[in-house]
Amino acid sequence: MAKDGWTEGTDNSAETSGDLVDEPSAVQLVYRPQPADTRVGLRVRDRIKRTKLVLRGVLLVLGVGFWLITIDVVSTGLLLFVVLWMWGYPRLHVAYIQRIIGWQGEYRATVSAAGITCHSDYSTLVQKWSVYQGYRETAHHFVLLSRDPNIMWLEVLPKRGVHEAEDLDRLRAILDQHTTRV
Repeated sequence: MAKDGWTEGTDNSAETSGDLVDEPSAVQLVYRPQPADTRVGLRVRDRIKRTKLVLRGVLLVLGVGFWLITIDVVSTGLLLFVVLWMWGYPRLHVAYIQRIIGWQGEYRATVSAAGITCHSDYSTLVQKWSVYQGYRETAHHFVLLSRDPNIMWLEVLPKRGVHEAEDLDRLRAILDQHTTRV
């Protein structure tokens, strides 16, 4: 119906998540997120940023230095607390993230020239390549890192999610074409 020069209707040219899935060159991964996947993603991010590694080293050196100067029960307790915190915090972080994503069930990710579409039992997320600054390949994962300065967003694609070995080569080719290795 036309009213004051406007027409009502739908714009069928808009891209839907179904359009991303139907591409013939797309690679599909099916996996259930594991804590090891999250751990790998956070390690890759920490190695890229390096600030966390530097801060942990400085904190450890200061803690040991303070302990060597005073050597009493309080400084020993503080040093043990710092060491346990540095050892335990990454594990707590992984457990927290796993609690957020783990309950959503099986993930079905489609990587194509248009971007990455990830379906779970409860949600669908479509991400274009402009979101990512690059990716790093590990022995068992592809970790995509967001473009923001703090790398707050990670996409971890476990290699166990592909069905055939040649899909890994196609996935690597798509990633190389649309983003850079970091």
